[in-house]
Amino acid sequence: MQEGSILIPEHTDVTGVGQGNVSGICPAVSAILSRIGDKWSVLVVMQLSQGSKRFNEIKRGVEGISQRMLTLTLRGLERDGMVLRQAYPTIPPRVDYSLTDLGRSLQEPVLALGSWAIRNRAIIEAARQRFDQEAAPKQ
Repeated sequence: MQEGSILIPEHTDVTGVGQGNVSGICPAVSAILSRIGDKWSVLVVMQLSQGSKRFNEIKRGVEGISQRMLTLTLRGLERDGMVLRQAYPTIPPRVDYSLTDLGRSLQEPVLALGSWAIRNRAIIEAARQRFDQEAAPKQ
């Protein structure tokens, strides 16, 4: 424990797994939060919250994402059980992506976070400009 830090016993049970076991669960929680907190994952979940989509539909809806990054993001979300990849044996092959039940359970917090970012982007940009002007070296 760092000097000056105070751990209150009831505040250490943030995961619901019991006191003293937080350090054992933190790496797993960190890995999950890394996936769902990644900006591309958030934007892909927002796109798929509108319904099943094909790869290029998602790519068009997520401005700035490369084909490789979208592939990696979809694979990661699929691996974590949040996205279902459904391939159809047609010519040319058709692949649809949709949210699983687990992915749909993520919709509410992700959409809330996305909406918050949209509502507050002008305020945040103004704060960044003020900060950058104040932090700039004086000549």
